[in-house]
Amino acid sequence: MSRRLFVTTALPYANGPFHIGHIMEYIQADIWVRFQRMQGHEVHFIGADDAHGAPIMLAAEKAGKSPEEFITEVAGGRKQYLDGFHIAFDNWHSTHSKENTELSQDIYRKLDKAGLVYKEAIAQFFDPVKGMFLADRYIKGECPNCGAKDQYGDACENCSTVYSPTQLKNPYSTLSGAKPVLKSSEHYFFRLSDPKCREFLRDWIGKPGRLQPQVANKAKEWLEGKDDRTLADWDISRDPPYFGIRIPDIREEKYLYVWLDAPIGYFASLKNYCHRKGIDFDTFVKPSSGTEMIHFIGKDIIYFHTLFWPAMLQYSGYKTPDHVYVHGFITVSGDKMSKSRGTGIDPLRYLKLGMNPEWLRYYIAAKLNANVEDLDFNPDDFLARVNSDLVGKYINIASRAAGFVSQTFDGKLYEFPDGQIKPQFSWAVAIESDDVIAAAYNAREFGKVIREVMRVADITNQRFDQQKPWELAKDPVGKREALHKACTEAIDAFFVLTVYLAPILPATTSRIARELFGLDHELTFEDRKLRPDRIRPFKHLLARVEGKQLDALFDVSKEATMTAPSPQPSPSKEGEGVISIDDFNRVDLRIARIVKAEHVDGADKLLKLTLDVGNGTRTVFAGIKSAYEPAKLEGRLTVIVANIAPRKMKFGVSEGMVLAASGEGPGLFLLSPDSGAQPGMKVK
Repeated sequence: MSRRLFVTTALPYANGPFHIGHIMEYIQADIWVRFQRMQGHEVHFIGADDAHGAPIMLAAEKAGKSPEEFITEVAGGRKQYLDGFHIAFDNWHSTHSKENTELSQDIYRKLDKAGLVYKEAIAQFFDPVKGMFLADRYIKGECPNCGAKDQYGDACENCSTVYSPTQLKNPYSTLSGAKPVLKSSEHYFFRLSDPKCREFLRDWIGKPGRLQPQVANKAKEWLEGKDDRTLADWDISRDPPYFGIRIPDIREEKYLYVWLDAPIGYFASLKNYCHRKGIDFDTFVKPSSGTEMIHFIGKDIIYFHTLFWPAMLQYSGYKTPDHVYVHGFITVSGDKMSKSRGTGIDPLRYLKLGMNPEWLRYYIAAKLNANVEDLDFNPDDFLARVNSDLVGKYINIASRAAGFVSQTFDGKLYEFPDGQIKPQFSWAVAIESDDVIAAAYNAREFGKVIREVMRVADITNQRFDQQKPWELAKDPVGKREALHKACTEAIDAFFVLTVYLAPILPATTSRIARELFGLDHELTFEDRKLRPDRIRPFKHLLARVEGKQLDALFDVSKEATMTAPSPQPSPSKEGEGVISIDDFNRVDLRIARIVKAEHVDGADKLLKLTLDVGNGTRTVFAGIKSAYEPAKLEGRLTVIVANIAPRKMKFGVSEGMVLAASGEGPGLFLLSPDSGAQPGMKVK
């Protein structure tokens, strides 16, 4: 049965560019959304900037700009991140918009009419130096619950206790450092403690599957708190000066607290989207709409999304969220993000260094599950997972098999008779994984998806090795059918895995579908059952991560100079040239398998070698004719210089250099690695 889904991510605060935590959340949601679409569901993926509040007002003042100019400038930088990491929101908007003003004031009026808004004079901190009432985030002090120092005025980052700023011990203004003074001001409150709100929230939180168990338990703890932890009413107003939405229908100048209008920004962006598309907005947001509302958020904003937000919606006549999916934070090698310590990942720097965005999508997917757990980015693990698994296992299947199919069978795949499962073992294993893959995607267990895909890739590569197509190719008559079957089996399994990985690697899998298999449509999950009848010539699909790219990513002292020339070798005392380790590291040595070796007409010294280098095939002309018969080279592993510039020769273009040893006497000796080495492995 087809579902209609309205999916959001938490709104980023519009006081700066995206950080890696934003990108992680967007990738998680984007993967889930893409899989829902692959199953035929109707999905509307919505985002927006959270553009109000004192921090933005003060940041704009510091920058010498109006708040409107400031947030417009920040908004202008969003697209390069979203496009760069293939994050496909249907709409991106702002809480500083006509739609959000209308919706926020409408919801406020309805809550007031429902008897859930009241006003009360409160003692509020005022900065005597800055001359303004202080927002919670501009007051720090000691947590009244656990005693942790330097905690903000609304919630403790150490014990998660929520409190009012006046409850802080030894408070100070973060704007001026002055000790704030208490001044009385009349504020407006949302009566969250009302018995009907509490009863509603018990039912809403308690619905099975709506929240992860650990999230539901935390929300229940807040809801049922006693004494000083009793669920408090919510201060939803702020005094001027403030950049936000005016509270309607009152004479004095008061503004809605940013945390009231921020989640309403989900609806505002949706309304903007519906207007552009000619869709009825009410069919999404009314309680009887049948649309599922799903939020992806970080664990730091659970309180607002599981208590205030659903209660606001319930008593203003809108539908409430069907699911709130919470994730943890991202760390680097076990440490919190810090640019100064070199443990921060700048997403834009990642892209500017030329690092493939789908490496990061794959790595994040491999580390994500449905629990509220922190995700750790480990550079060594990142390199290994991308190079050994993504490229070395998955991409390697096509690079090993496609060349045989194109060169020997003109791209045509073998047609297995119906019911012949045994000769199609790898394909059958891939197809039988579909239920596991679908269940894991739906449950946001993306790490399980990756593990299952790699399990099938391992089986496919092992099966290919057992069949030894490079040996079969030596008998083009007697072993022709066996070669055709072996390569087709691998390609068929590769196609199924491509379908499975499409939500995680949208650009790469789209290229594969279009350029290798000749498909002219976006992949769907049903496509896993397709049996392509032919392939096009194989092209390079995905490069490996280089260690120097990761070094540059975490080098906070300077911008990377990926194309800068290396220092010239300096002479040794004996007069011989020496090179630095940096010089050596520039030479990319790789393991290659000789798929085909043949004589070159008109060449006395050259053999033409077709090499499997792990992510495709290359043609290399090697001066080893005097030492080797072509037939004896096929299937053998050797070492090539992979990053040497292609050389145009009269016999064709040579795309690398194989390494051989020689001495003063006669003879050439091709270098070979120990058994166990695989095409594409780096020699270092």
